[in-house]
Formats: sequence, structure tokens, C-alpha cells
Amino acid sequence: MSEAHLGRYCCEFDLRYNTRSMTDGERAAAIVKGMSGGRLTYRQIDTIGAYMVR
Repeated sequence: MSEAHLGRYCCEFDLRYNTRSMTDGERAAAIVKGMSGGRLTYRQIDTIGAYMVR
């Protein structure tokens, strides 16, 4: 497990534990319902170039 993804890994298990009484279908429906209205954002193009050039 990489340190860069440790936060995501912990969040996944936190979600599973907090929704342990739900079925997989109910959990998936709750996740999709929670996603509505959210915006997908991207990094600015000029900052991406800085990471690619090393």
C-alpha cells in the first residue's frame, strides 16, 4: 500500500464499517445518491506540466 493512497484506503474501510448493516445494493445506491449535485474538477493545465517535467 502506498502512502499516497492511504487516506483513500482508510475512507473506504470507514464507509464499509459505517454502512455494515446495509446490503451491497443499498450501499451502492446511497453512494450514487450522495454523488448527485457534485462537480468534477480538474487541475489547471499549467500545473500538470510542472509535474510531468522532472
